[in-house]
Amino acid sequence: MSTRDMILKSVKRNQPSAVSLPDVPRFDEGEGPPLPRFKENVERMGGKLAEFKTDTDLNAWVAKNYPEAKVVCSATPEVGGNREITSLTAPQGLEDVDLGIARAVFGVAETGSVYLSNRELKINALGYLSQHLLVLLDPADIVGNLHHAFARPEFAEARYSVLMTGPSATADIEGVLIHGAQGARSLTVALMAKPTGEASA
Repeated sequence: MSTRDMILKSVKRNQPSAVSLPDVPRFDEGEGPPLPRFKENVERMGGKLAEFKTDTDLNAWVAKNYPEAKVVCSATPEVGGNREITSLTAPQGLEDVDLGIARAVFGVAETGSVYLSNRELKINALGYLSQHLLVLLDPADIVGNLHHAFARPEFAEARYSVLMTGPSATADIEGVLIHGAQGARSLTVALMAKPTGEASA
């Protein structure tokens, strides 16, 4: 028997008996409906909110509200763009994107965060190299707090996950707040139900 096998056998023989994990509560008693808290916390963290009906022409809204966006890259078929993300093979292809667009899987009322993964972003750098971000979110997919968020299966299923909260920001010692220091200069959450046929969480 090799030294390696002896060590592994010893480790296996001396392992403690299995102990079941504790039942962690979700801490959501008395929190109330998640949507009002989500709206409040998105704005508190420097984000913006927009609410739409399912028949809203998002392309027209984008053209009106982002008139200076010359390069628009969308990772969702609900909104068009002039930079096809499916044609890109490297993050560097997003370096000049003015507006990035994606649909979040869910939002978190406690923090005003939106969940995005490699599946939604297609290329993870879309969330950081874009000057501005527009994130679509179904109001039915807002959970109360981070305990509910981390209990969801997406964190185990995705190769990359992020809970994005507001635009990128930093403040120096004098308290001067700068947006866009390490990422998007603005984050707008567009509350809009999923297209018909897509189930809510």
